[in-house]
Amino acid sequence: MVKRNTALKIRKTHRYLGLFLGIQFLFWTTSGLYFSWTNIDDIHGDHFINSDYKPNLFDNLISPTQLAVPQGVKSIELRDIGDTPYYWINKEELFNAINGNQKNGITETEALQIAKNYIRNDLKVKSVERIEKVGKHHEYRERLLPAYVISYQGDDALKAYVSVEDGRFQTIRHRGWRWFDFLWMTHTMDYEGRDNFNTTILRIFSLLGLMTVLSGFLLWFTSSLSVRKLLRKKNK
Repeated sequence: MVKRNTALKIRKTHRYLGLFLGIQFLFWTTSGLYFSWTNIDDIHGDHFINSDYKPNLFDNLISPTQLAVPQGVKSIELRDIGDTPYYWINKEELFNAINGNQKNGITETEALQIAKNYIRNDLKVKSVERIEKVGKHHEYRERLLPAYVISYQGDDALKAYVSVEDGRFQTIRHRGWRWFDFLWMTHTMDYEGRDNFNTTILRIFSLLGLMTVLSGFLLWFTSSLSVRKLLRKKNK
């Protein structure tokens, strides 16, 4: 049978582990509930997308080999900027796909036209801002900069992002996504970039969580009347 002093130490360890980890357990549980009860398509903002939009079809495009790209073409993507086709070459240069002229980024007006193709027509633009850099916690992190931020009227605080250099519609962000992003941070415990599951703090709390559960089982074993009676019978 476990000595009373040992049982008290186990109880004390379990209590303080639970107190220390309780807030993080609450975050894990709350975020898990939120993730399981929300539709991921809504988080992505699919309900703000213009489902009627169909990309333009272009012909009479010049060959990429005719472009002034001394290092050669490694990658190529087609962009529709104001109903004009452009080649995005090697992820760094934009060329008119009809006359071959190079384009140094898009204008605010062109960004609005691009966003209009993707965002529902009933949503009204409130403001447009150009951003040059963002922090690690910004909702537009790890994407091409500079970019235009197009804000829309409404309670959802909807924002669309269009990159300046290549004229691509990058993403949309809204209130539901921001809640998801915050809770995701508390779930992964990656307070730098959100998406790293291998952080030291997460590993430590996971091990402490395991210790808390195991100490709880051990506490039950040492304090159970049934176990005590069984051990007494066995020792007779």
